[in-house]
Amino acid sequence: MTDPARDPELISVPVEGGELAALHWSADAPGAPIAVLVHGITANAMAWARVAGALAGEFEVVAPDLRGRAASAGLPGPYGLERHAADVTAVLDSLGADGDTGAETAVLVGHSMGAYVAALAAAGVARDRVHGLVMVDGGLSFPTPPGADIDAILSAVLGPSLARLSMTFPDLAAVRAFWAQHPAVGPWVDVPSVAAYLARDVVGEPPALRSACVPEAVRVDGGDVLLNERVLEATTDLPVPATLLWATRGLLDQTPGLYDEARLAQLGLEPSGITAREVPGTNHYSIVWADEGVAAIAAAVRAGAARS
Repeated sequence: MTDPARDPELISVPVEGGELAALHWSADAPGAPIAVLVHGITANAMAWARVAGALAGEFEVVAPDLRGRAASAGLPGPYGLERHAADVTAVLDSLGADGDTGAETAVLVGHSMGAYVAALAAAGVARDRVHGLVMVDGGLSFPTPPGADIDAILSAVLGPSLARLSMTFPDLAAVRAFWAQHPAVGPWVDVPSVAAYLARDVVGEPPALRSACVPEAVRVDGGDVLLNERVLEATTDLPVPATLLWATRGLLDQTPGLYDEARLAQLGLEPSGITAREVPGTNHYSIVWADEGVAAIAAAVRAGAARS
């Protein structure tokens, strides 16, 4: 399989409490539209490398490491999706995105938890800066019963990706071996950009390598996805039309995944201006790596920018 990733530049953006790390893929000409790519709950900016490779040059592409992850792990709390939305807005500001003045066209793209962050930013603090919104296998509410055990739900949904936060590994080969057994990620571990994404999560020294993700950040953010009403209602008040791209299979490569036709029909997306499209042949992770997913995301980003 081809790997269209280009090498990014590591940049930093001033945010409350310090500097937010981000990967930057530059545009070929000044005044190009902006695409800000927001990763999932235990992921990092490098998850977007293949999508960024498809957009770079044509777009100014920036993917932040969210607070509590990878190179932004040292940023202090409090965590939560509203804090991430504020950080994403700071990224937009740093790039000159300003809807009031007609400055750079900006499209927000979020995967998994990042889709909730992108929607929350678009509906709230970044409302006047966003021209397009693309939600990738996330962003729409899930029914959570009152008094639900958040830790148990996160463990059940995230499985190995959450379990690794309490593990140590003797070397990078052991990290690769761990992910190679993951039913959804395993087939991708030797794709160079995916291998770089998995390695970017790792900190420490052998024989005690570990994930950079801050467990408290993951727990707080996961609770927000499930219970924060402002997060769950963000997609009912979007300032621009949005696209939801959903994977056929889920976080463990199971069918159905997070969404299917029946569930989406129950949510009634049309009044919110959300168009849902399935990306066949993908799971929750591979939707941002597979050729079909990369093409669908890039097309949705271009459409969002063209509407400005």
